[in-house]
Amino acid sequence: MPFQRGSARTRQHTVLLVGIAVLLAALVLAVVLASLLTHGKQEVSPKMLKWNDRGTTKNLQEVILGRCYNYIAERYPDLGDKDCLKIWESLKDAFIYKNPCNITSEDYQPLMELASHPIPCNKSLFWSKTYDLVHRYTKSNLNFLTLEDTLLGYMADSISWCGDPSAPGINYESCPKRSECESNPSSVFWKMASKMFAEAACGVVQVMLNGSIEAGAFRSSSIFGSIEVFNLNPDKVSEVHIWLMHDIGGPQSESCSGHSIKRLKSILEERNFKITCEDNYRPVQLLQCVHNPDHTDCRLCTNST
Repeated sequence: MPFQRGSARTRQHTVLLVGIAVLLAALVLAVVLASLLTHGKQEVSPKMLKWNDRGTTKNLQEVILGRCYNYIAERYPDLGDKDCLKIWESLKDAFIYKNPCNITSEDYQPLMELASHPIPCNKSLFWSKTYDLVHRYTKSNLNFLTLEDTLLGYMADSISWCGDPSAPGINYESCPKRSECESNPSSVFWKMASKMFAEAACGVVQVMLNGSIEAGAFRSSSIFGSIEVFNLNPDKVSEVHIWLMHDIGGPQSESCSGHSIKRLKSILEERNFKITCEDNYRPVQLLQCVHNPDHTDCRLCTNST
C-alpha cells in the first residue's frame, strides 16, 4: 500500500508538471503571436504621402511665431493687439492631419481674419515675375507695400508647409506642387491672401512687371492676372500705374505698347480704371543700376526709351 500511495503522488506531480509546462508553452506562444501581430501592424501602418516639392519648413512653428513677433515689434507696433500664438494655431489647424490636395478656402478663413490689417491708400504695389527687384525696392522705399510686406505675406514668404493624414500630421519630406494638385496648402493660402490684398487696395495702385520675359509681361495665368486684377475695387482705386521694367543688359521683349500690356490695359479699362504705363520707371531703374553701375544701360541713369 505505501508503494501504491507513492506512485499516486508521483503521478499527481507528473500531471501537475505537465500542466505547468503546457501553460508556459501557451503563454510563450501567445507572446510570440502578439509580437508578430504588432510587428505586422507596424509594417502596414499608413506612410507619408510622397510629392515632388520640398517638404514643410523645419521648425515651422518657431519660424512663424518669430516672424509674427518681429513684424509687430519692428515694422508695425500699431498691430500690437495681434495674437501671434492664435495666428500660428489657426495656420496649423488649416492643414495638419489633412490630405494636402483637399485644402479649402474655409480652412484658412480664421487665419485671414486674425492676421489681416488695413493697407494705407496709394501704397499697394503688385508684381509679377519681378520678385527680387520689387522687394529690394520696397525695402529701400517704405512708401510702398507688396503682399509680402503685410503680416500674412511676411510670415509665409518663401516657406513651405503641408499636412498628411498619418502621424505626426505634418509632412516634412515633401509637399505637392501646384501641377500635382490645385488645392494644395500653399496655393490656396496665396490665392486667398492675394485676393484680400487686392480688395484692400485704395487710391493709386502700382504694378511692377517684367518686360524682359519673351512670353509677355502680363500673364493671365499669374496670381496678378487671374486674381488680383479682378479683385481691385473700382470704387476704391482711382488709378493703376504700370511699371514695365527690363533687366539691365537683358532683352527688351515688351514695352508699354506691347501685346500683353495692351491686354492688361483692356481688362483694366473694362473695369473703369484709369491707367498709366511707364517703361523702366526711373526710381526702380536707379536701384537696378546700384548693382550694375558700369553697364551701358546705367551710365546716364536715364530711361532706356
